[in-house]
Amino acid sequence: MGLLLNPATDHYPQFDAETRRLLRATIDFFESYGKQRLLQADLNAEWVADFLEFEKKEKLFATFLTPSAYADGEGNRRWDAARNAALSEIFGFFGLAYWYAEQVTILGLGPIWMSDNEIAKTRAARQLIDGGVMAFGLSERSHGADVYSTDMILTDDDAGGFTASGTKYYIGNGNVAGMVSVFGRRADVEGPEGYVFFVVDSRHPNYRLIDNVVHGQMFVSTFALDDYPVSADDILHTGPEAFAAALNTVNVGKFNLCHGSIGMCTHSLFEAITHADNRILYGNPVTDFSHVRSNFVDAFARLSAMKLFSDRAVDYFRSASLEDRRYLLFNPVTKSKVTSEGETVMTLLLDVVAAKGYEKNTYFHQANRFIGWLPRLEGTVHVNVGQILKFMPNYLFGPVDYPEIGTRLDAADDAFFFAQGPVGGAGKVRFADWTKPYTARTDVPNVAVFYEQATALQTLLETAAPSPEQQKDLDFVLTVGHLFTLVVYGQLILEQAAITELDADLLNQIFDVQIRDFSGHAVTLYGKPTATPEQQDWALRAVRRPVVGADSFGRVWQQVKALAGTYEMPG
Repeated sequence: MGLLLNPATDHYPQFDAETRRLLRATIDFFESYGKQRLLQADLNAEWVADFLEFEKKEKLFATFLTPSAYADGEGNRRWDAARNAALSEIFGFFGLAYWYAEQVTILGLGPIWMSDNEIAKTRAARQLIDGGVMAFGLSERSHGADVYSTDMILTDDDAGGFTASGTKYYIGNGNVAGMVSVFGRRADVEGPEGYVFFVVDSRHPNYRLIDNVVHGQMFVSTFALDDYPVSADDILHTGPEAFAAALNTVNVGKFNLCHGSIGMCTHSLFEAITHADNRILYGNPVTDFSHVRSNFVDAFARLSAMKLFSDRAVDYFRSASLEDRRYLLFNPVTKSKVTSEGETVMTLLLDVVAAKGYEKNTYFHQANRFIGWLPRLEGTVHVNVGQILKFMPNYLFGPVDYPEIGTRLDAADDAFFFAQGPVGGAGKVRFADWTKPYTARTDVPNVAVFYEQATALQTLLETAAPSPEQQKDLDFVLTVGHLFTLVVYGQLILEQAAITELDADLLNQIFDVQIRDFSGHAVTLYGKPTATPEQQDWALRAVRRPVVGADSFGRVWQQVKALAGTYEMPG
């Protein structure tokens, strides 16, 4: 297996037979659909009805998104984060709209599978078998990312139930979802005890679909409930548990942002290198120009790092428990860092293909329009980096022993996702010694240099830590958060590189990028108006130059060049 997805050659031998069949069937569906038909559907903003017919026929979502407890004895149905990640990557490779239809189905299912409502769970399992999709009704136009606030009000109907009224905004699949998990609050109960998660049906007459807030294949709906009847059978969670279900659902559902971004960038890389390798400019192949090679190597290194980190994070998710909650750090890193890197990769490639990247007959045109959505879907980068900062003290200074986490490709049901327990306590999560993967690879020149920068971050926090006033300055502490994120990012990259026996030249180039990015954030910290003289001095001393090796760079460039012509979508 290559590191990056290639639909022409990948057959997923790491998975069981039915998973392999369904992943290949999904690829074959898009390949038979054809590139021009795929792109035209995007340009025409066609709802993904053809894909959902395929999904229904193959029972794709039923197989991948039903916990074993509700699989009715069907042995292939389970919630398996490893194969879900592979499927998300395929969807991203062929179009964000297809990824989105599954993504919001995952989110809609979260509060259902986390509940004690057996009627709702059985109904969800049945609808998945019938090819249905779900939706997650959390966001509201007035409140944005402020999930503590909601104007969806449930009023006691004096008959043992409620009527719900209010509007939800930015809700994917809201046009067709058989079950929409909706977050609201009771009119007669103040505070967290008044929260309620309940399910509604988009086909009900009291469910009013208002519009699609975007122009595209994705249906990102605004809908209103007008005195919608909510019975006891529709209630999923009440009180603080309802709020916990919202956050725990995001922990599970938003993780797949990373693999969607990876798929989009991978397809774009194939198009870009094939185009550039066949284009003559000023009498020379475009790929003879040094700046073009630099862009491609940088993009390839960043994309490879995205893949390495995300695949390794899957292992931590699948091995999570109430005693091991390290996934709570790796999740916001995937949501912010990996997806932001996707934007950087696309910009590097766009600077090579230039005007070609805007032509309507390219996949690149579609991916370039959508790549910036992923870091911003219901959780902007600064929200996630703020979350990442909560883990920094224990991560850097309080290591504990954990059993080694191996590669998790086993055909097991990830039941913990739906029993994560109470939210909060990020500051209590403990981590293994982060330095071990670094010290194991200081033979790689740029790993050694970056490790110096990572330990320098410890020095900053020990000798010139942000003051109480600076800690209230989000602009200042987010820069520290970006520095810390790079350390975490590097750890999992190194762990996965060891597992996959990654080529040392590529690993060296990945950490060339890490060094430059760390140095860039250090310079940013130096320029902050509130930075103290001690912090400014630290920032300048933390800047490092990567170890430059022409031979190593050249060998990585040959890896990129070898991709030219190896994949082109039919039709």
